[in-house]
Amino acid sequence: MVCKLHKSIYSLKQSPRAWYAKLSHVLERVGFCRSNADSSLFMRSSTSGELVVLIYVDDLIVTCDNMPEISALKLYLNHKFAIKDLGILKYFLEIEMAHSHEGCFLNQCKYVIDLLHEANMTDCKPARTPLNSNLKLQSHGDLIPNIKYYQRLVDKLIYLTITRPNIAYAVSLVSQFMHAPSMDHMKIVHRVLRYLKGSIGRGIIMRNNNHTRILGYTDADWAGNALDRKSITGFCTFVRGNLVIWKSKKQSVVARSSAEAEYRAMVSTACELIWLKNLLLDLGFPHQQPMSLYCDNQATMHIASNPIFHERTKHIEVDCHYV
Repeated sequence: MVCKLHKSIYSLKQSPRAWYAKLSHVLERVGFCRSNADSSLFMRSSTSGELVVLIYVDDLIVTCDNMPEISALKLYLNHKFAIKDLGILKYFLEIEMAHSHEGCFLNQCKYVIDLLHEANMTDCKPARTPLNSNLKLQSHGDLIPNIKYYQRLVDKLIYLTITRPNIAYAVSLVSQFMHAPSMDHMKIVHRVLRYLKGSIGRGIIMRNNNHTRILGYTDADWAGNALDRKSITGFCTFVRGNLVIWKSKKQSVVARSSAEAEYRAMVSTACELIWLKNLLLDLGFPHQQPMSLYCDNQATMHIASNPIFHERTKHIEVDCHYV
């Protein structure tokens, strides 16, 4: 016997997909189009303005330059679902947003305080840096008794990097030992928490800088990991002078030279820049100017400027996931 359900039920694996299909169908019926760069972003263009809806499960962010359009959309959704209007965006997914004449300030102050309470480090001594400058990783050490506690703290630190790019490298470092963390790794986590104690109110500010440039900065630490000699990629991208994307991640293969490590980092940054350009195009902001990518490696600069040196890059294999 097979029962065919008319609606999805919580805790089923297919529930998120069924809910997304239902919500996207409702939005598409009133003229919304799904973004090609981000499947959770829906747009609708009309003579009265551009209406944008961003979806995260059952939480929606709606923005438009015409308030009657937003009111009409909320009225339509209220007929289809039981919705709760929370008003102007101030708190979303543990992210606080403060509006002022200088711009929008994004921070996770409450999230940091709750994290310090969970780790029993509300009265700890603050640290000036997230990592010790003389840090030396070791592959062996005394394992901590409660691995799930370590994993839970690192998971929360990973989510905290949404508004705290200054801890991205430290968090990427401790996240590599989730399967078997030692006491030395736990000390690094405590050091990051001590740094957060002294910088609770920091975050990201978005301003109107009166220009439309898109640029990225990239760098690589060749053989930066002392355990497996893999390089570390670090990059950040700016849209109209505002920091929007940043990442610090260990490369998947061992680079044979610093130029190869830099090339892999530049490919990752170029993919993000292309994705940003496509996202802005879907939002109705086509970017016609060339995007800038900055790198400080002399070898890569000489290879890019002189085609004769391209023959020396035959051993470099890179993957690009955007077209």
